[in-house]
Amino acid sequence: MSIKKQFIKTKPVCKVTFSVEAKEATVASVVGDFNNWSPTQGSLSKLKNGTFKGVFDIPKDAAYEFKYVIDGDFINDAQADSYKWNEFAGAENSVLEV
Repeated sequence: MSIKKQFIKTKPVCKVTFSVEAKEATVASVVGDFNNWSPTQGSLSKLKNGTFKGVFDIPKDAAYEFKYVIDGDFINDAQADSYKWNEFAGAENSVLEV
């Protein structure tokens, strides 16, 4: 798993690349506060090496809770900026700070 941030000087967004290795998986997405927890809006593309990857424009100067959804399973990112307990989920969520 990895998160790459590219800040855009001329826009109030950060281009964030989410990558997660899931060779056996058929579907993966990233869901969070930045896309209303929508798997459709956070769909990741599968590369030939088995990694799922996607680039998203995310508004800057904020922190967002998120998770990966891999074949229906919710998974945290080991390289997240931090983690936050979420009462609704009853578990910790990864946190992205941009």
